[in-house]
Amino acid sequence: MSYMERTLIIVKPEGVQRGLIGNVLARFEQRGLTIVGLKLIQITPELAENHYGVHKGKPFYAGLVKHITSGPVVVGVLEGPRAISVVRTTMGATNASEALPGTIRGDYALEIGFNIIHGSDGPETAKQEINLFFKPEELLDYTLPTSKWVYEQ
Repeated sequence: MSYMERTLIIVKPEGVQRGLIGNVLARFEQRGLTIVGLKLIQITPELAENHYGVHKGKPFYAGLVKHITSGPVVVGVLEGPRAISVVRTTMGATNASEALPGTIRGDYALEIGFNIIHGSDGPETAKQEINLFFKPEELLDYTLPTSKWVYEQ
């Protein structure tokens, strides 16, 4: 089996408010990724500041914190071969106006500020972000019976 990874996704407030949670999650399940953790939460300003800490001091930082705390979000952990890359490709370009049709952002978003979804950008970031939003006991290890038709053995 290919190298298995875990990555964090966040369906942002605009995705939740527009009723796109199921559509977004379905994209990842249809690709063959496994949802190993999932919850609906309201991100606090403190959690947002931790999550976006790498951007502190940049002109858009305050807007990021304000936006991600503006309504409920769905946070999830996805698992699969090269999950980080697969998620980022499925999401599309960060600037939604440049995202290709067929990607989540290309199909559901128009602007960078309301681009529907966040996904970890690398293995270290994924580990940090997962630990911010999930306790180890909230993540499950299981195998879908269909995995033999998705993952090369």
